[in-house]
Amino acid sequence: MEEEEVCKGLESKGGGQGRRESGEPLKGLWGHVFDRVNSVEDAEVAADGTSVSHVDGGFFEKFGSLLKHPDDHPKGSPRSGRMVRETAIRRKRSAKLAAAAAAAAVPVDAGVAVSGAEEDNEEEVVDGVGAVAEEMVAMEIKEGEEQLREKGEEEEEGEGEEEEEEDEGVGSASPHTSDSEPEESENKPKDIISNTMVWNLEELYSEVLYEILHMIGDGTEEEREELYSYLREAFKFDEEKHNSLLEAARAKEAPDIVLNVEVIEAKELKPKDANGLSDPYCTLYLTSGSHRYNTSVKSETLQPSWEEHFSLPLQKCLEDQLNIEVWDFDPAETVAEKMKKIGGVKGVKGLRKLMKEIAVTASTGKHNDELIGSHVLPIKSIPVTGQTLWCPLEKKGKGKVQGMVKLKLAVGAVKNFQVAMQEHRSLVKMLLLYELEKDTNSSIDSLDGLAASKPCRPYSWSGEFSSKGVIVLTQHLAQAGINAYHQFLAQWIEYTSIHVDHPLHFAVFSRILDTLVPCIQGGNVFSEDEVKMFWDSYKKLLPSCFNCLKKVRRLSKDDKSAELQLRSLLSIFAHLKSLECPDGIELFSPTLFSWFKTIENGCDIEGGLHDAVTQCAQEWVYVILEENKMDETSDDTKLKHAITVTQKLRSDLQKALDFHEKHFQEILHFPYTKTLYKVYDYELSEVAKPIVTDACWKLKPLRFSDNPEDVMTDSEHLQMGTSLFELYLILQRFAILAGRIYCMDMDGLKMQDYHNWFTKGVAHWLDIALFKALQRIEKAVELDALVPVDASVQYSSSAVDTLAIYYQIKIFWNQLSWPDVEGSYSFIAKIIDDICRCSVYYADMMAKKVDGLGESENAYEKKFVVTNEWCLAINNIGYIQESLAPFVQELGTDAMLNKLADYQSETAADHCRETLKLVVSNAEETVGNKIVDLIQMLTDKMSPAMQRFLQEGAELLNQENNIMDRLMQYLDENLMTLHSNLSDENFDRTLEIVWANVEAMLLTMIETGVEKRRPPSFFANLHETLRMLLSFFRREEQCCQMQQQQQQEEEEVHVNGEDGCEEKKRGGRRESKRKIDRMESLLSLHGMETCELIQQYHLERLGEQLSIEGSGQASPFGLLTVRLQFVEDVLRIGVMNARNLKPMDSNGSCDPFVRIHLLPEEKFTGTTKPRTKTHKKTLFPLFDEVFTVQMSSDLQQTKDGLVHFVVKDYDMISANEFIAEAYVPFSKIPSTDITIGLETLPQVHLPLTRPTNPDSKVLLALEHRHGDKLARDFYKNKKSLFSH
Repeated sequence: MEEEEVCKGLESKGGGQGRRESGEPLKGLWGHVFDRVNSVEDAEVAADGTSVSHVDGGFFEKFGSLLKHPDDHPKGSPRSGRMVRETAIRRKRSAKLAAAAAAAAVPVDAGVAVSGAEEDNEEEVVDGVGAVAEEMVAMEIKEGEEQLREKGEEEEEGEGEEEEEEDEGVGSASPHTSDSEPEESENKPKDIISNTMVWNLEELYSEVLYEILHMIGDGTEEEREELYSYLREAFKFDEEKHNSLLEAARAKEAPDIVLNVEVIEAKELKPKDANGLSDPYCTLYLTSGSHRYNTSVKSETLQPSWEEHFSLPLQKCLEDQLNIEVWDFDPAETVAEKMKKIGGVKGVKGLRKLMKEIAVTASTGKHNDELIGSHVLPIKSIPVTGQTLWCPLEKKGKGKVQGMVKLKLAVGAVKNFQVAMQEHRSLVKMLLLYELEKDTNSSIDSLDGLAASKPCRPYSWSGEFSSKGVIVLTQHLAQAGINAYHQFLAQWIEYTSIHVDHPLHFAVFSRILDTLVPCIQGGNVFSEDEVKMFWDSYKKLLPSCFNCLKKVRRLSKDDKSAELQLRSLLSIFAHLKSLECPDGIELFSPTLFSWFKTIENGCDIEGGLHDAVTQCAQEWVYVILEENKMDETSDDTKLKHAITVTQKLRSDLQKALDFHEKHFQEILHFPYTKTLYKVYDYELSEVAKPIVTDACWKLKPLRFSDNPEDVMTDSEHLQMGTSLFELYLILQRFAILAGRIYCMDMDGLKMQDYHNWFTKGVAHWLDIALFKALQRIEKAVELDALVPVDASVQYSSSAVDTLAIYYQIKIFWNQLSWPDVEGSYSFIAKIIDDICRCSVYYADMMAKKVDGLGESENAYEKKFVVTNEWCLAINNIGYIQESLAPFVQELGTDAMLNKLADYQSETAADHCRETLKLVVSNAEETVGNKIVDLIQMLTDKMSPAMQRFLQEGAELLNQENNIMDRLMQYLDENLMTLHSNLSDENFDRTLEIVWANVEAMLLTMIETGVEKRRPPSFFANLHETLRMLLSFFRREEQCCQMQQQQQQEEEEVHVNGEDGCEEKKRGGRRESKRKIDRMESLLSLHGMETCELIQQYHLERLGEQLSIEGSGQASPFGLLTVRLQFVEDVLRIGVMNARNLKPMDSNGSCDPFVRIHLLPEEKFTGTTKPRTKTHKKTLFPLFDEVFTVQMSSDLQQTKDGLVHFVVKDYDMISANEFIAEAYVPFSKIPSTDITIGLETLPQVHLPLTRPTNPDSKVLLALEHRHGDKLARDFYKNKKSLFSH
């Protein structure tokens, strides 16, 4: 309770002022940051998020968050102990004030000078000019009665000990730690109450008793007795003295009492004239008197306004009555004059009135005023303080009110004005000193209650006297005839005098000035001497006002009484600003206000306010620096020192902005917060900049690989880096306040470039963030159970944890709010690079975690099965990859690039935008490659089983076994697991890679089979396996779609340009199709029987012939002309001639003939092979031979059936030599009926060709079949053709 009392009004300290931070000890790296940060944005939190954060003590949860405001002092703190001592000091001061009041022998004069000296610092509790009051009270005690002086010396000695202890607790005795300046001590009066008055205390007391005896108003004897007791306590008179003075007062004659009446106005009067109006005037008289007082006449109105004053002597105060009458004036007019008013008559009633007046004038010649209404007011009903009221006007015989008249009434005595003012000022001072001695909040209905009250605390008396004090003062005002303006002037003079010793609430002075200032400005209310007394009192009040102005930070914004105190204080200054100081008045004497620096004259209130606030700010900085001296000089200690100083200064500014500024602007139009900020800005830059610059240069770079355990630094520099970051944040918040305070005009402020001090430190913080992120990622993967965090998602806790770490870095960056645009670009690029590095590290950790899962082995085989854990690992990396682009956007890249465009140019911004896009694209591609690597790792584990199934299937496919079923089942089970658990994109990636592996294995097996000359059944089995796999993987459908899309994609590339990722995908699909085509070709060839291969060879030769025919070029081996015809079951062949055959003999000629074969030969084994006659020595043989071959209609429909014409050179000695050959497909031979002759059909000119491709795939396939005689003979025969 004592502490609460101490904290009220100006006695209370401002929030955060002079406080030492409380909290737990440092907890690990950057622990002191985390104990004072605000809560950060909510991020996705995994089920094990708390465990992950434990790896670094909650680093990222607080990294980059705003710092907390300092908390209030905890109970039991040194601050609380100091407040208890301050309370004790105040109690002793109040006791001395009471002693001083008791020692007063005469009333106080208005001219008491402001004096005293004061030494006060931030740790002392000083209210206004409290120290001055102590010294003055001490002097009064020394010159008073011996007993009181001894008591005062003992108390002052005790207080000195308390204050000495307090100073020791503060640890600073420098005068610069004071909030207020010392005041003048010269010419200090010997008594707290002046002895220059003409009355002594007994005379004043006797006069007040006399006024109570003759109270104005209805006062009972019991009330008088209570007032006597109150006065006796106030004046410190004993019973005997009181009775003596009371008897003397009773012996005096009764005072001359007058009733002061102001007739203000009337309204709603009943009309008495013919024109509907009246000419009213008012008459006043006392029932006991005969004299009547009349106001002026107001013509033709029912709402007259008089504002006329009258003084009526009172003989019998309580029994008398005031009579008020309102009459209608009737002027002396002739009948003719009245007749002229006929035009102004209003209504029938008005006409009747006019006729009546004419008749009376004509018959009697008289003119009588007519009563409108009257009112009787008992004198005893008028309050002693006077009253203003509306009186209803009544008239006999009239039930309704005839109107209302407004009067201002007051009862007073006739007394010399100067004497009355002196008495009233002395009485005000005596009663106020008594009221201050006792607690006015306590019950004072009895002497017992009064004795039990406590002294009034400084700055707490708000102008309200006790009820008995109000009665005494009011009676004196009424009987002395003092008006309200002089009443306020007397209060102003005496209150300012008492305020020097016992500070009163500033609202008291503010309310008085509200009334006095207009009077001073008007210049017609007070005399010259009274005006001088007004300004002298103002001079007494100003030192206290300025001292309190310098301590406004102590006021609590949550305390309504403190707010009233501040507004009242500022109102005093505002009233002073509105006044023009008279010549010869020096408000700010150089002795009292030596700390003023900018004022040009002794009345410059604006300059005085500026100097007071400036010095207050400078002293507060000094106090903070003294309170927070460093015990050691390490870099981290210096940084913490700068943090504490900045935090306290910002707290003071924030309080000024939230609480004080609105009052200063509204009342004084004074930039209080701006003045504070300018001082703090300079002082803080002087403190913080050298510390920051030195700390940044001493930071060592962090060097570590992707394994955070390999970090190459020491904890001291990690700790210093975090302290540096905390200082940056609090300086940032300090600088941000300038925007609210200065708006746009911030030129010359040193703290606006604070960020430039930290440029090297930011890179260090980002390295620390990377180091911490890698640590957390490793822990997150370690704790990951590889189960989905929710039924609706396909990723596990480590992915959520990792993304949460990224967003903590984003929060750090947002809180960093780097002002420099170019620097922001570089830092964002580094953050993106670090995030990519973390993502790669996460992918590697996930790969290590799942490696070995799904593997099993028994006596027969070693097998790998895809598990859900593998799928989650792939999805986790994919989830991180998908989050990279949104993360970069949330770093504020767009806003940064827009600022860069304004700062430099659009071209530079576009260049940076493209660079960042490339960085992000590379990051996504790098993480995507890690996904591919993990999928490749998975498929590599599946490959041995698939290889075994494929090999066994190629050997045993057509036998009774389930090898291929087992392969399909293996693939189906694993791919179903992948499909169920992977995201669509990752499943497509996996499917592509699995197929690529199967494809590579198949191609390798085929090529190996070809090299090892495996039998056709081997290739046929593989071919069947390929078809099954193509169907399983839907590759045939995809290949068709790819062919359809290829042209469209090429057109889009031509229009929009090439995209690297899409081109890579298309290239992969084209390569896959090429391999499929190659496998199909190899398996088709090597899977054929020998006769099928031979037929395939002839079809290749037909293709070569058709290409020559299509080209239109002449064959170098000549031309063969034939006719062919299917007639029923007969094939008719006519060999007409040959031309330009190639010479085969040495004589340049040849002996040609034609042999006809039907292909495929296995279908025509029993058919005769026709042969033409040999023609000697000619290159243009004319055969003209027709052959008939029996051939069923089924044989005629043989697929790929051919008529093979072989032209040879006859050699009698050696074997016939091959010249060339030609083919006619069965499909090209016309089928006719028997009526059409062969000779009617068109001739067919066949270009003769020879084999030109010794590397034909068909021949190579035949060559590999060494165990097949047919193949061996055919290959040998055809091979010989290439040697000629």
